[in-house]
Amino acid sequence: MTINCKGHLIDLSTPKVMGILNITPDSFYDGGLYKDSSSIMRQVDKMLTEGATFIDIGAYSSRPGADGVSESEELKRIIPIVELIVKNFPEVILSIDTFRSNVAQKCIEAGAALINDISGGHLDEEMIPTIGKLSVPYIMMHMRGNPRTMQEQTHYEDLIKDINFYFAERIAKAHENKILDIIIDPGFGFAKNLEQNYELLKKMELLQIVGKPLLAGLSRKSMIYKTLNTSAANALNGTTALHMVALQKGAKILRVHDVKEAMECVTLFNQLIK
Repeated sequence: MTINCKGHLIDLSTPKVMGILNITPDSFYDGGLYKDSSSIMRQVDKMLTEGATFIDIGAYSSRPGADGVSESEELKRIIPIVELIVKNFPEVILSIDTFRSNVAQKCIEAGAALINDISGGHLDEEMIPTIGKLSVPYIMMHMRGNPRTMQEQTHYEDLIKDINFYFAERIAKAHENKILDIIIDPGFGFAKNLEQNYELLKKMELLQIVGKPLLAGLSRKSMIYKTLNTSAANALNGTTALHMVALQKGAKILRVHDVKEAMECVTLFNQLIK
């Protein structure tokens, strides 16, 4: 349950929090909020101060139906931000949310520590070999299709069995390419309808069969705000409720917009299991 991030061993036997920094104009919750260096630096400082172990940067919105972004545009958005954050926070552990191998490589070269791929290598066949060569931790998510088509691909014979089969195949490919540190993300909201998202959370402990740490990305998602008949902006309380469930079901990393509240949840969970 440890991963090696730039020579630092991160112990995931105690759950950790990953703060989200979207530098996109169209992300479902915080799109457009962080578009200049001062606002980005303030948010990174805030998340680190509140206890985030990782900061996850994304320059390509993966919300359902999101427009595509060219590789050159993604690089133009993300590389200067990686360099800015690493310069100002040299000890930061940066995760890069991308499915493109070239973006992954250039970000690692710029100082990032790990890669978070929504496609598990399916959208770029060079991603897994590239991660192997870079020798960095790899977060692989379960998804079908791409952000524009994924919600048309929600039929499963057996949701949990199908997801476990997906990860078994992806992990085997990662091992073939000498990737040592692998984290799995079941992909709440990706190629799953509302009922399937709750079935997945209810049975998430069954994903531990593949033997890899689990990341839960539930923060302010539609499975919360649609159920509560509210909006993403008003979904923090619901997010915290489901974060506790995710921790009880085995999540080792919570990927969140709201670090302080997630850290409080982790603290209470740790007290609960003493």
